[in-house]
Amino acid sequence: MRHLPTFGFKALAAIALLAGMAVCGPAMADNQNGQGQSGLGQAWPNAPDVSSSPRWHVYVFVRNGIRYVQVNDLNGNVRAAFAAHGGNFLVLPIGTDASRVATPQDPQPAPANTQGEIVYQDSDVKVQVTPQANSVMTLQAVDSTCNDPVECSSRVN
Repeated sequence: MRHLPTFGFKALAAIALLAGMAVCGPAMADNQNGQGQSGLGQAWPNAPDVSSSPRWHVYVFVRNGIRYVQVNDLNGNVRAAFAAHGGNFLVLPIGTDASRVATPQDPQPAPANTQGEIVYQDSDVKVQVTPQANSVMTLQAVDSTCNDPVECSSRVN
């Protein structure tokens, strides 16, 4: 009986573990109240659409005090996602426009077109999406100065 070399088996096990994490990890962003919001990274996550624009879908997940915001187009294609907490932003490697998300910590070069629309805003975060001529989108995520819920364009509680 022939045995697999130990290194080959360990490498195969590590690859299987990483593949499992890649598939299951995004779906594990539940909110801290245990209300069952899940699906970060999915086209149609199990979370309310809180977009202020009829042209975009925005989903917000909260876990351990960190807010995860995902922007999808009308077809459900994930365009980008980021995490925000206490004025700090971290762009997640999710979506077709993930490399074009500007944050205070990671400013991007100015896009050719700067006429965008605010698709989400709450008391902590504001997100603007700007279509470009080559069918890509640039996103800007910044601290929000919205203190009046009537002025905020989101539907998040």
